[in-house]
Amino acid sequence: MSTSHQPAPPPQPETSGFARVLDRAFGHPSGPLGRLGGWVMARGNAATEQRVVDLARIEPDETVLVVGPGPGVGLDAAARLAGRAIGVDPSPEMLGLCHERCGDRAELREGSAARTGEPDGSVDVVLTVNNVMLWDDRAVGFAELLRVLRPGGRLLLSAHEKWLPVSRHVLADEAAEAGFADLQTWTWDPPGFAALAAQLRAVKPV
Repeated sequence: MSTSHQPAPPPQPETSGFARVLDRAFGHPSGPLGRLGGWVMARGNAATEQRVVDLARIEPDETVLVVGPGPGVGLDAAARLAGRAIGVDPSPEMLGLCHERCGDRAELREGSAARTGEPDGSVDVVLTVNNVMLWDDRAVGFAELLRVLRPGGRLLLSAHEKWLPVSRHVLADEAAEAGFADLQTWTWDPPGFAALAAQLRAVKPV
């Protein structure tokens, strides 16, 4: 009787210790490293956060949803302009930093682009900075953000261009496939040492 042997599966690459540290500090912030990452993000992303808020042209009677607010710099800026501001983040550490920065100006809850916890058509503006590369499923994320926006509501997205999983033009195509319209995409070079930002603006059709 002969026996056949299946070839062994190729070894899977192990996540390096350094990669795990980066993930705990920036990708999925947790513990002391997460708080340190929040401190770094608050300083490194501040100019881009403020620019996205400025581009959104938030009105005093509008509701703004910030997806992945991190330490809350952009959320705080939006909350000072909007009638209602909401921040959703999967990291309890980041939500804690948001609460320290924003106080009662913003509503905070655990969530993500795919799971905002908002009713249909309840939001005028969605903002997200350096977060799209962490979405598990971008199609689901874009569909959820379209769902919670009111007709005519707008999405402003920004991310470090070098960290994008696809080009900004592909991101725009994915947003269009989800149902967004009036798409614009461009790059912006923040002051200081921050990385080049890829930015996208889209509108939910009326």
